[in-house]
Amino acid sequence: MRIALTGASGLVGRFLSRAFRAEGHEVETLPGWRLGQPAPLEGCEVLIHAGFAHVPGKYRGGEGDDPEGFVALNRDGSLRLFQQAKAAGVGQVVFLSSRAVYDALPAGTPLPDGTPSAPQSLYGRVKAEAEAGLAALDAPGFATASLRATGIYGPGEGHKWTGLFADYIAGRPVTPRIATELHGDDLSAAILLILRSGARGAFNASDLLLDRHDLLAEAQRLTGCPYPPPPCADAVVSVMSCDRLAAMGWQPGGWPRLRDSLPAMLPSDGS
Repeated sequence: MRIALTGASGLVGRFLSRAFRAEGHEVETLPGWRLGQPAPLEGCEVLIHAGFAHVPGKYRGGEGDDPEGFVALNRDGSLRLFQQAKAAGVGQVVFLSSRAVYDALPAGTPLPDGTPSAPQSLYGRVKAEAEAGLAALDAPGFATASLRATGIYGPGEGHKWTGLFADYIAGRPVTPRIATELHGDDLSAAILLILRSGARGAFNASDLLLDRHDLLAEAQRLTGCPYPPPPCADAVVSVMSCDRLAAMGWQPGGWPRLRDSLPAMLPSDGS
């Protein structure tokens, strides 16, 4: 299968590209999708839209001081890309959305598949509006799906915990935090299941409810760092259930996958 992929050079995109190629698929990267130029989609059977323009290191708040540009690049650019894909005869599109589409809901709200979007941040609104625009294009021969993914972790240059581990090992203060996390390989597996099944609509994708205390306690065990991990966070988190993916056979790796990944994510020199 020939798969067009945006965001291929990012941390998430690298997981996806590697997984697709391992399955024998041909990957066509689309680095210029935001710029309004026609995307090279002819001959592609699938579009995976994982690209996103944002201030480095931020998604919520990723608009920086240019919210209009943020919307133009991400929402408008995504909708234009989806329309180009349909016109080019692409048969299936999967959009990497975000749990941020729920961020206006009170903390602790259960989030089953199918929960209506309720964004608060501009990031969440852009994702929700891109989801809606894609769903409106769904038609026979043009299957559309959106994956409402939580934070993606995993080994790779500049991974999401690079700064956190550096601060902890150096003895700098670390703010307590608890959040939901998903390994990039599990995200890739979810997308491949959707592609194989032709499933449509919105899917939740999440795995661990992870406290920094527990994450850094594991880092301490592996590195011998003398500093204690931060205290447990007292925040309440809304947890997504992922029944649609589970019904398709999806089984994320949980703590065993996190433990297997950590040695490659920690500083090799212990500093």
